[in-house]
Amino acid sequence: MNAPLTKPLTARQAQKSAFEANKLAKRLRREVGQAIADFNMIEAGDKVMVCLSGGKDSFALLDILLFLREHAPIAFDIVAVNLDQKQPGFPAEVLPDYLRSIDVPFHIENEDTYSIVKRVIPEGKTTCSLCSRLRRGVLYRVAGELGATRIALGHHRDDILQTLFLNMFFGGKLKSMPPKLVSDDGRNIVIRPLAYCRERDLEAWAAERAFPIIPCNLCGSQPNLQRQQVKQMLNDWDKRFPGRIETMFRSLANVVPSHLLDARLFDFAGLKASGTPDPEGDIAFDAPELPADLPQAVNFQDRES
Repeated sequence: MNAPLTKPLTARQAQKSAFEANKLAKRLRREVGQAIADFNMIEAGDKVMVCLSGGKDSFALLDILLFLREHAPIAFDIVAVNLDQKQPGFPAEVLPDYLRSIDVPFHIENEDTYSIVKRVIPEGKTTCSLCSRLRRGVLYRVAGELGATRIALGHHRDDILQTLFLNMFFGGKLKSMPPKLVSDDGRNIVIRPLAYCRERDLEAWAAERAFPIIPCNLCGSQPNLQRQQVKQMLNDWDKRFPGRIETMFRSLANVVPSHLLDARLFDFAGLKASGTPDPEGDIAFDAPELPADLPQAVNFQDRES
């Protein structure tokens, strides 16, 4: 008889595992609750349409929102929506079976966007942009049909930072993913309750909760996507310079338009000397302001060994 591949956990190991899982659950729920409060994402009476792709992030989003709904001081409804894009081999029964098992109202929208993407995008080219646009349009329509007042997406902190650098490197814009916005059709409020959550925490939570993850076969095999390159860069920074990712993310909520170059945000043309000292004035010749609690491992000179 073959020996088991893994040994059962000892009582001490099981206790430690349960402790870590509980700590992770509290952190994620706290971060989602804080993001919702900071940006007034959900109000009393809202119907939140959670877009469930079958990936770890959207599963975690639904799971955490269901918990918070039971403990929130306001009442709101949740409906899970999946867009079946008719990808070959897509296991269409997985999500309905899961959602029935946890007793969540859901809607499966069948729309063959896969064929459109494959027809329009040449073989070997990135499909994400067109796929995203088609999916977004369908989801906006479904939100209206279901009477949803909020569309919740599963983008997390890492997605937001990656988008910031993608726009800088390839789009020439200082722009990222906002935690809350009006959709481009002007009729929907889109929210990202996972905005404060780290991807590695969501990965750990997905493993802990044993979500039935469905891989994306349409674009998941494209290894040289620009987003993957940026993700690798940020992961490398996170390992080499602890604290840098947290500092960069905080900077998105601490913007100083007078010290950038966008004349639409600050009236550079009309700027005049007032003769009055201004603590927010030009300090270009001063040393950069660094937080007192900056980790010693962070090396802002980025010297390569």
